[in-house]
Amino acid sequence: MDANARGKREALSSSEEAAKAGILAECDKLAQAGVTFVAVHFDGYGDDGATEDVKCFNSDYYAYAEHEAIDYDAVHLQEHFEALVPFGYENDCGGFGDVVLDVAARKITVERNDRLEDYTTTTYEV
Repeated sequence: MDANARGKREALSSSEEAAKAGILAECDKLAQAGVTFVAVHFDGYGDDGATEDVKCFNSDYYAYAEHEAIDYDAVHLQEHFEALVPFGYENDCGGFGDVVLDVAARKITVERNDRLEDYTTTTYEV
């Protein structure tokens, strides 16, 4: 496991706890508006990365780019979601992923995918 990857038992920082609380506090409003998932996608490499705008969905599940976002203004949650984007995802070969709120379950998950560079060496006598 990468030194920057968070284990299940590692505590959130105070700013991450505040971001989590700010997001979860909106669940009732989101549910009333028909929102089932709220997500932000991040992607980067070579020490440069970007976080997309927060988007809301009314779907049975969340998977990046599989559903159309619905028209619900959740821009006030952007900073909270960005606080939960994992540190260092953009380093070296980079990484990508999503911070996702399951509104009904009141659960926030972070999925981080790290890119790896690999090569194969073959040596033979001619």
